[in-house]
Amino acid sequence: MERPLLLLLSLLVFSHISVEVSSTTIALYNKCSHPVWPGIQPSAGKPILAKGGFKLSPKQAFSLHVPAGWSGRIWGRHDCNFDKQGRGLCATGDCGGSLYCNGLGGAPPATLAEITLGEQDFYDVSLVDGYNLAISITPFRGKGKCSYAGCVSDLNNMCPAGLQVRSHDNRRVVACKSACFAFKSPRYCCTGLYGNPQSCKPTAYSRIFKTACPRAYSYAYDDPTSIATCSGGSYLVTFCPH
Repeated sequence: MERPLLLLLSLLVFSHISVEVSSTTIALYNKCSHPVWPGIQPSAGKPILAKGGFKLSPKQAFSLHVPAGWSGRIWGRHDCNFDKQGRGLCATGDCGGSLYCNGLGGAPPATLAEITLGEQDFYDVSLVDGYNLAISITPFRGKGKCSYAGCVSDLNNMCPAGLQVRSHDNRRVVACKSACFAFKSPRYCCTGLYGNPQSCKPTAYSRIFKTACPRAYSYAYDDPTSIATCSGGSYLVTFCPH
């Protein structure tokens, strides 16, 4: 746990961001070679943080001081263009054409970091809505197992043809759809007759995701190996961790 903590503290110092030891901190760090526009969507009834979105340049960090009991999801938007009023579009993860998501979620496919704070915190990285960027969650200052969660592989490089989202010039894959989003089938979406863990099982598509990212959700009922817990922790969410 010491190395991620030292990394985070050094990032916060160089970014002129102070850490309040008494509060829960979620620090976002862009390790990608390109800008990332994080989107933040709170769960129902929870406050919106940082207007729900902002820009992170490469090697830049930003620290969120999060109230007790907060829960929500964080994702990275990619290839965005916004005007001075914050209007524009992103190639992946767009939230209504605005820099500030203000409570809106990101358009799939997008890799999600999900965090629920409480007496015991729960967190995971989910590919249920597809994949656009590698993300990891590293806890620090917590108690308990406090294990790492994430998807560090570049799934765009191994995305099956039927799931690919390609750039406007068709030269590269910018995101990988989930089978649910691509095919709208109850079997892949775990809905209808497949709406329970007994009938909704891994598929050939979810196994591709799971093999590449064993510490991330690959489909809706992929709980045992995907969700992590910690008590009293703070968290470092890294885009493009490797």
